[in-house]
Amino acid sequence: MANTLLPIEERNLTPDEVEQLDKRRRRGQLFLVLCFQSLIVATLLTLWSGQDLTLSPGWAHPVVYWNAITFTSALVFGIVGIRLKRGSNEFISY
Repeated sequence: MANTLLPIEERNLTPDEVEQLDKRRRRGQLFLVLCFQSLIVATLLTLWSGQDLTLSPGWAHPVVYWNAITFTSALVFGIVGIRLKRGSNEFISY
């Protein structure tokens, strides 16, 4: 009997295709971990961003720029991670 938890397109895969699917989903999990780590760092950087905006003269606000880059990278890692991990119905902790 077929495993009904699997999507229909994944029920008749060859072992090589299953291995490629697992690699893709592991890479998606990696990107999701990078997303959450970047989000934590960016959240902590917001503490210094306000000070940088207040005290730095002119357009020289390196912490604000770094914070924006970190939030953007968290967003990109999250989107890519979700796309790569699609179809998985389990939580992988590695």
